[in-house]
Amino acid sequence: MIESWVGTRVHIVGVGGAGMSGLARLLVEMGASVSGSDAVDSETLAQLRDAGVNVSVGHSVTQGADAQLVTWSPAVAADNVEVLGALGRGAILMTRSEILSSLGDTLRIIGLTGTHGKTTATSMMAHVMNAAGRDCSRLLGADVTGLGANGHWGDSDLILEVDESYGTFSKLHPFALGLLNVEADHLDHYGSLESLEDAFAGLVERSSGPVVVWWDDTGARRSIANVRRRVLTVGTAPDVDWVVSKVNVDRLGSSFQLQRDGVSLDLQLRVIGTHNVANAAVVASLALELGVNEAAVKAGLGSFVGAPRRFQSRGIWRGVSVFEDYAHLPGEISATLRATRAAGFERIGVVFQPHRVTRTLNLVNDFAQCFDGARVVLITDIYDAGEANPARITGEIVQRAIVEHRPDLSVSYCESLEEIPEVLERWRVEFDVDVVLLLGAGDVASIANRLPGGFAS
Repeated sequence: MIESWVGTRVHIVGVGGAGMSGLARLLVEMGASVSGSDAVDSETLAQLRDAGVNVSVGHSVTQGADAQLVTWSPAVAADNVEVLGALGRGAILMTRSEILSSLGDTLRIIGLTGTHGKTTATSMMAHVMNAAGRDCSRLLGADVTGLGANGHWGDSDLILEVDESYGTFSKLHPFALGLLNVEADHLDHYGSLESLEDAFAGLVERSSGPVVVWWDDTGARRSIANVRRRVLTVGTAPDVDWVVSKVNVDRLGSSFQLQRDGVSLDLQLRVIGTHNVANAAVVASLALELGVNEAAVKAGLGSFVGAPRRFQSRGIWRGVSVFEDYAHLPGEISATLRATRAAGFERIGVVFQPHRVTRTLNLVNDFAQCFDGARVVLITDIYDAGEANPARITGEIVQRAIVEHRPDLSVSYCESLEEIPEVLERWRVEFDVDVVLLLGAGDVASIANRLPGGFAS
């Protein structure tokens, strides 16, 4: 394996993805010579070039030919010519999870995990550690507003967004861990919710230091029911280790009190929603268990203004507030709608783009029940993220399920994103919407760039 990353020639196939782009930045700052490739050019690739990564568009057996180590995104096909070329010439092949596991041999990993909220919570922890004067390394799925890129090599612990997709955390041994929630997802890999919960339980078991679990989440509770090690609980019940109380959410932010054994913190957040209270409570509890002082916890969480594509305001369009959000699971959608109502919006229009065919089929009945807080809903076609779709399943399957659950709710289907601005024009008049949410993990947010007349200055 790699004794030192300094000077090591590393090639990353699929470098434009959220996780791999952060890894590229991290390795560059560690002193590695990094190259990478991706199928299409993007703003991310341009930023990586500026960061010192030698990036190519398209895949060729000649790319990365001098690399000592080759790694690849889980989304890259097993027969990719660059991966096969590396195998043929005897280069070291390591998955992203194997690289992260090797980093854990030399520094402590502080992980935040769960089926949703990971990027937000990891960003919150980065802010807390920065407020504490610690230059922590970090690796997560989005840039950290106010701090910098999604990958950074510092001089202390690695703050890591621990991703469960494709079983990528199976070899990870964190020092400290925060478990936010567990909801059915990635069932194409895990096969069942029970297997997914078992995987999270294994991650908890492999953690050597403090583990904090959000106890209000039933999936998280089930996941650790048979865990043999001590875990710390945080939530709104009176019998947890860290008690959350006095929760308040409005359009300007959120606040709550966190208490344990004589410690009492009044925390103010600049992000809205009870889901963000949960994220912050896990981060605060874990940071305090790691010895971060109370002032740094308060200052760090207070400086956090949100993660990209997480209830991110795009502006005011013809009197209607427009937000985009990465929410693509039923629980995330419900949480975003609750946060929108808590912010004072009453007439909510939702555009939802289902993400991946397998996920849509597995969760269609759950999707049917998560739009109850909306006045009007539009479902787009499925963003397949490269998945095969031989049966040509469309977003209509979600639209029909919602109609069956809520025949009184106005729900439509629109195959083309280009036609949606015209639909939103009608919503302004017919439904008097005061906010539009663009929800999904694909390219649904691009609709905001097509709105006629643009946003108010």
